[in-house]
Amino acid sequence: MAQFEALFKPLAINKLTIRNRVVSTAHAEVYATEGGMTTERYVKYYEEKAKGGVGLCICGGSSVVSIDSPQDWWKSVNLSTDRIIPHFQNLADAVHKHGGKIMIQITHMGRRSRWDGGNWSTLLSPSGIREPVHRATCKTIEIEEMQRIIGDFAKAAGRAKAGGLDGIELSAVHQHLIDQFWSPRVNQRTDEWGGSFENRMRFGMEVLKAVREEVGRDFAVGLRITGDEFHADGLNHDDMKEIAAYYNNTGLLDFFSVVGSGCDTHNTLANVIPNMSYPPEPFLHLAAGIKEVVSVPVMHAQNIKDPNQAQRILEAGYVDFVGMTRAHIADPHLITKIKLNQVDQIKQCVGANYCIDRQYQGLDVLCIQNAATSRESTMPHIIQKTDGPIRTVVIIGGGPAGMEAARVCAERGHKVTLIEKSSELGGQITIAAKAPQRDQIAGITRWFALELARLGVDIQLNTAADEASIRGFNADVVILATGATPFINQNPHWGADDGLVVSSWDILNGHIEPGKNVLVYDTICEFSGLSVADFLAHNGALVEVVTDDIKPGAAVGGTTFPTYYRSLYEREVIMTSDLLLERVYKEGDKLVAVLENEYTGQQEERVVDQVVVENGTRPDELLYYQLKQDSRNKGQIDIEALYDAKPQPMLLEEASGYLLYRIGDCVAQRNTHAAIYDALRLCKDF
Repeated sequence: MAQFEALFKPLAINKLTIRNRVVSTAHAEVYATEGGMTTERYVKYYEEKAKGGVGLCICGGSSVVSIDSPQDWWKSVNLSTDRIIPHFQNLADAVHKHGGKIMIQITHMGRRSRWDGGNWSTLLSPSGIREPVHRATCKTIEIEEMQRIIGDFAKAAGRAKAGGLDGIELSAVHQHLIDQFWSPRVNQRTDEWGGSFENRMRFGMEVLKAVREEVGRDFAVGLRITGDEFHADGLNHDDMKEIAAYYNNTGLLDFFSVVGSGCDTHNTLANVIPNMSYPPEPFLHLAAGIKEVVSVPVMHAQNIKDPNQAQRILEAGYVDFVGMTRAHIADPHLITKIKLNQVDQIKQCVGANYCIDRQYQGLDVLCIQNAATSRESTMPHIIQKTDGPIRTVVIIGGGPAGMEAARVCAERGHKVTLIEKSSELGGQITIAAKAPQRDQIAGITRWFALELARLGVDIQLNTAADEASIRGFNADVVILATGATPFINQNPHWGADDGLVVSSWDILNGHIEPGKNVLVYDTICEFSGLSVADFLAHNGALVEVVTDDIKPGAAVGGTTFPTYYRSLYEREVIMTSDLLLERVYKEGDKLVAVLENEYTGQQEERVVDQVVVENGTRPDELLYYQLKQDSRNKGQIDIEALYDAKPQPMLLEEASGYLLYRIGDCVAQRNTHAAIYDALRLCKDF
């Protein structure tokens, strides 16, 4: 504990004493269904963090105060109605009983939303200028609408207080309505609400005064701002320091939360939630700059994942609270593990941004490596020992599905053997980590390796399991997580059998020397295609990425594809859409790739020295079909029990012979989260 002394010093925000300096900051969870109410899932998600020791949770990123600020797309919390009050009371009680504090971020999104859903609202902004990320058209806000929305902020704050929450955070970040008035990019008004500094501050000031009049001086009220919009025609760091000092000097605010970058363009959006390609805390200096000009506590949350990192930031006095939001999505028990001297057991966020990229697609926030997060009603964060028989479990395959299955079975107390044919654990994670922007994903494997060693799992590397060796274990349960192989021979005209095309795995694993002039054909449009193109370009190749989809990387999330695009454009990679790879043939010492436009049928050719095909994978099923017939369950998973988070029925029967299950990509290609989730929900009741 002495090592993390700064982390555990209590600090007051207004009348609240926060038990430590760690905050889960506001983010849109996409769990507030039923018209924007905080459901049981929502409550348990925050309760788990409080149970795990976090000091303060600020929930409900982009929670709306007015009915014309759409919340359906984000399934954000709806504070425009009194219906929310009893839901808040449930949320507050759940967090408070574990010693945590809970606030909510409230906002009007202005132009930063979608209009095509919910009430089909007309979006608003100071000067009617559209927002690029959401392609949002909007009207110029009228004074009567401003007055209504100012009142809506006050009523929403009153509902948060009535519901027993500990405070609110006004959102003036990411180009919501308040900071749309601040920014000269968006506010081009010539009346009393635009032009001069004081005029541009007026709307936010009226909101703040109305909120204070509603909730009183003893209720915690903070403001989340950016430290720099990173636009030539936007607000720079000096501008933001002036704005922060202006609002601070009113005496009406109790804290500031500071992040770096605006996010009204795709490129700046990637800065706001830095993925694994960014260095640690890349925008800490902006928060520290704001702290220099304000007199109340300052929070900062961007790429702070490690307790040593958090301790250093606090000890140096850069800010007063560290936001470790994605860190708590990966491991809500982070603080407790620090207290128990179990730092090595923390499931540290790797910055994959699976969570936030799902949110930007309107999907619920999930963690790539922790399938229990947000499933607290059905999935355990802490695996309990079995009170039934101790079983012999053999797992084939050391990728994410196999590692999670081994971990969960070992935590249950079973005798577990994990067999992996390669020289290291990780499976496709190991391949992905070889790409220039994906190296930190190897942290998933490092955590599993530490846990499996701690739990005493018998790991047999460099071992190719076969039918006879598996039968020799006389196992009660056999779990196949043998993964898959690249599917580059789907089209016989590609010439995979003749070596005319190679897979992204061949390149990233170093099995094939990278070419100098390379065509990457990517029909999946997820990480693998852009990763191998980036790898080749970093190694000096001339690269063209071709896809039959709408754009290269079309399925890569909104906070991630911009970092790839930056790198690819910097290295002059050509990106081409709407073309199918029809065939590849050899001409002299060169390869000719024949491409066909999906819409016109017109063909064109590329002369290159290497063709890399990313066409997903096919499951490795050989062992499964060899073992299936003699298994008690014929290899079948009872999907009703699986989907209901109940034990597999045949596990409850006392009988001889083995049960056989397969999980992960040896069933069908999905992703890392799906593999880990299937392993957890299958094995948690063994």
